[in-house]
Amino acid sequence: MSKNNSYLIKVPASTANLGPGFDSMGLALNLYLTLEVEKSERWEFYSSNQELTNLPNGNQHFIAQVAEGVAKKYGKVLTPFKVKLESEIPLARGLGSSASAIVAGIELADLGCGLGLTKEDKLLLATELEGHPDNVGASIYGGLVVGCYQQNEVDMLSFTNLPFEAVVAIPKETLLTKDSRDVLPAAFSRSEAIQASSTANLLVAALLSENWGLAGKMMEKDRFHQPYRRPLIPFYQDVEQTAKKNGAFGTALSGAGPTVICFTEKGKGRKLSQNLQQSYPEMTIKLLQIDYDGSLVEEYEEYSNQRKKLV
Repeated sequence: MSKNNSYLIKVPASTANLGPGFDSMGLALNLYLTLEVEKSERWEFYSSNQELTNLPNGNQHFIAQVAEGVAKKYGKVLTPFKVKLESEIPLARGLGSSASAIVAGIELADLGCGLGLTKEDKLLLATELEGHPDNVGASIYGGLVVGCYQQNEVDMLSFTNLPFEAVVAIPKETLLTKDSRDVLPAAFSRSEAIQASSTANLLVAALLSENWGLAGKMMEKDRFHQPYRRPLIPFYQDVEQTAKKNGAFGTALSGAGPTVICFTEKGKGRKLSQNLQQSYPEMTIKLLQIDYDGSLVEEYEEYSNQRKKLV
């Protein structure tokens, strides 16, 4: 990239697990982390979002550290960037804010050093940093992803054109992933593992065959994490019952929580979101669509021209 060019990096939010798909299933959602970047003499991050301005600046910023780490891995030195950072993804709510930042850092290193990374390269780098491929895979590929990370290899499939919508109930309270992981059991018996994995397998089959009732049933039967995390989220059961009464075929913790994600058939989400907002005025309720593009990098001028055409 030339010195004076400005680029836009856009990374979608993600929800993970969808109930029993623990650390292996993810879904990209149309909330975005966006970075307007240009090469600079030193690292600088700025934002109109108060939540983001409280983060460390300069080369101590998480995205800068990811980007520099990736460049170093490939034997390169990354020129600093001036970054205008904006995000629609709330922090520590289970919507993949850290995963989107990791993906943004990888995209920035790829852009700045001309690494020519493939999606597969980006996925492996991101999974190594995140520890599992569900959120990062969704943010890179878009759509519904199902992945496996074993012996330093990631295998993943992405599915598109899925006729369902998501409504998220986002509380004001945060819940750090580490705290949410601390309540999980260290091991499962063979019989528990069989029940938990068969439920996850059937969830995938139900979603892809559009058997919504069965998909919702499998979300509720998760044995991997939701039974242990629900006590940390006292409103979960109320939201689940309200959602089911108003057209949701299934509900799940979004990632580690505390956000609850509710799934409806295409076209039924608006009514569900309105009813949930009336029932829980203290929460942020959003009707979301599936993002099918994944992370994008383009020249900012080209992005601006496209935006003008849409308005």
